[in-house]
Amino acid sequence: MTSTKKISDNSLNLVSGGTKAETADDSRFLNSLLYHRLGQCDRYGEYRVSCGDHDGEIERAWQSVGITAVLDSGNLVKQGGSNTYWLNGKQITQEQARQHAMDVVGVHLTRAQWDW
Repeated sequence: MTSTKKISDNSLNLVSGGTKAETADDSRFLNSLLYHRLGQCDRYGEYRVSCGDHDGEIERAWQSVGITAVLDSGNLVKQGGSNTYWLNGKQITQEQARQHAMDVVGVHLTRAQWDW
């Protein structure tokens, strides 16, 4: 008999990431939250994420709100890595990173407010 081990949603959230779509989401979120206030991050869609190296810019925007983000968005050279997010040395989910960023800035956005 074969045993199947299930992964929890929280564990899955920690290992998921790294797609062009998720990095583009980071760009749109950070642009809406920070751009007009601090000029920290431009707004890139999946195509521009995959055709250019914008990970460093997006990582610096995360750093401005205390998150260490390591993005591997899978551009044309490096396919299919994984994004990770860290707060005070502890790995957190992308959603937790977004919540922390909103708390730091003092602006709470709904997805509809940044995902346009």
